Amino acid sequence: MTMAPIPTVSIYGVRVSRLNMRQTVDYLTETIERGVPQQVVTANPIILMAGLDNSSFMQTLREAELVVPDGTGLVWAASHIGQPVAERVAGYDLIHELMKVGSPRGWKVYLLGAAPGIAEAAAEKLESLYPGIRIVGCRDGFFPASEDDDVIADVTAAAPHLLLVARATNNQDPWIGKYKDRLRVPVMMGVGGSFDVLAGRVKRAPLFFQRLRLEWLYRLLREPSRLPRMLVLPKFVLKVLRDKENVSK
Repeated sequence: MTMAPIPTVSIYGVRVSRLNMRQTVDYLTETIERGVPQQVVTANPIILMAGLDNSSFMQTLREAELVVPDGTGLVWAASHIGQPVAERVAGYDLIHELMKVGSPRGWKVYLLGAAPGIAEAAAEKLESLYPGIRIVGCRDGFFPASEDDDVIADVTAAAPHLLLVARATNNQDPWIGKYKDRLRVPVMMGVGGSFDVLAGRVKRAPLFFQRLRLEWLYRLLREPSRLPRMLVLPKFVLKVLRDKENVSK
């Protein structure tokens, strides 16, 4: 029996999930129990704009089995075109919600990405918070394409239920998309800087900023060097306003 299709809204051809956090977790839990491989993209305006600038990257986004609205800009865009999503589904929060479900089930998790030592520190944090979770592999994200086969072999040998990949935007999701048929992991999710937060290297925005949907501003205040990256956000808003009805095509 195939899994029921999820409700989505098309934003520049990318099918963004309209499920809330609880529904998303339920869907991915069923995915793991069935063993059906799924690529999960935690999307934001920066990722969408990268796709619009790169056809290959956009193809990856359009072929992903689940794209969740991680960024508030996507939540706004969906509402602007009259097809609102249930809520923002932040990738960092989604990790924790999945760990809560997976801990009593003994799910196996592989952490791939970030700088050397960060994945291991993130693994220790997850194991302390969720004792039933089994971390079956850790590897940093700084490896050349010539080592892809070795990485894939290591992941498949570990046979995780979840593969969390924390690499740069330009190779995180494309890497999963390129190799997901070989990896065959039920849930393969790009998680950006989540390992750094789990490891305590980067502090997440306080709840005040989260509730006002201003996590991006908090990060910018703490890391002014992110300004060029953050300038993509107003560009995305202006593009959606300018394109009007063509956004959902």
